[in-house]
Amino acid sequence: MTFPDQGSANRFHMHPAVVWLLKFGGVVVLVLLIAAFGARVARDLAQKFPAVAETVAPGLAGDTALTVPSGASARTIGTLLEEQGLIEDGGEFEREVRRLGVADQLQAGDYVLTAGTLDSLIAALVAGPDPTNVFRLTVIEGLTLDEMLDSIAEQSEIPKSELEDALLGGDVTSVLLPEAAPSGYPELTRWEGLLAPDTYEFREDATAAEVLSLFADTLVSRLDAQDWTVLEAAGLTPYQGLILASLIEREAKLDEDRPLIASVVMNRLDAGIGLQIDATVLYALGENRGQVLLEDLEVDSPYNTYLVPGLPPTPISGVRVASLEAAANPATTGFYYYVVVEESGKHGFSETLEEHNRKKQQAKDDGIIP
Repeated sequence: MTFPDQGSANRFHMHPAVVWLLKFGGVVVLVLLIAAFGARVARDLAQKFPAVAETVAPGLAGDTALTVPSGASARTIGTLLEEQGLIEDGGEFEREVRRLGVADQLQAGDYVLTAGTLDSLIAALVAGPDPTNVFRLTVIEGLTLDEMLDSIAEQSEIPKSELEDALLGGDVTSVLLPEAAPSGYPELTRWEGLLAPDTYEFREDATAAEVLSLFADTLVSRLDAQDWTVLEAAGLTPYQGLILASLIEREAKLDEDRPLIASVVMNRLDAGIGLQIDATVLYALGENRGQVLLEDLEVDSPYNTYLVPGLPPTPISGVRVASLEAAANPATTGFYYYVVVEESGKHGFSETLEEHNRKKQQAKDDGIIP
């Protein structure tokens, strides 16, 4: 069999329009085949790597600044992410966080986040903000307000005068703030005990008001978390419970002693006996030297519980949660006295003055107290 010579005059001729249609049709078929193959590959990847296959939601893209407040819940953070357009459903974020068991690991701070998978956003929030943009500030328990402000100023580089102005000028507020300072004491004394000692993280550009507001709000939250039924039944307010907690803070060294010291204070208040707490005398003197001399007991101050009956007019220090808990739940005892009897700081408790004096003398003989 022979084929016609393509160069001969008998060569078959096709209309140019037909040729164009055939070529165009071939391209369309090729595109459809590629699309179908690509879709199949995408489905296979989605089945094999579900976390990778979850993509940015339609219309969500770019870097977004987000501030997560201290103490924010997973639900609150989910709402913030949704409002900022980083995710479509804040509820889905909360459910995923709880499924993974990291709800209590989400960190407060300032972030720059990119819309993406839930996994990537949760990982970023667990890792915490960029440490180069935040600083950590720790204030220990048992400090007076003046000492706390010194510590905050030193660690934050915010001048102490700015911190004082923020408290005095109304930039920082607290529902616990007394209407007036004790007679003869500066206005700043109203804030004594109203800042919660702890470790906090702040943005580098945080203002004095922002820093102190977190301290103040944390204290209110901790006070509100206690059940003050026992003290209220004794005629005391939660603020007076905070005053009691500050006495416990300054007197107790061991947590096991805190409810017992609380019981001594409550028993003496109930009996109308002066509290005679050395820590209040030191506060009145404006010194934290640890030892009270006999002449110190005559200092003229509403904080001198050797001379003035009842609780002092304000707290005398910042307090830890354990002291608040002890104030709200004093032990039920017949104790009216206590003294340090061990080098660990352990106290011995007594119902009578005679018993107390014996323990006190033994502590002196043992070199525990001077």
